[in-house]
Amino acid sequence: MTLTESLAMQPASSVSGFYYANPEAHYFGLGKILNDQVEDLAQRKEMEVAEMTKWLRV
Repeated sequence: MTLTESLAMQPASSVSGFYYANPEAHYFGLGKILNDQVEDLAQRKEMEVAEMTKWLRV
């Protein structure tokens, strides 16, 4: 990977970033989105349940 004069990365698909870690951090799963959650979100967003289902792909 190199930088151009305008500080763009070459090749364009290169990725860089800062990564921070905490030894006390942990990952967790959220599980599947259930129908009651979809209905609640649709109501709060003032959308139809079918449309919300499509957006969430559940």
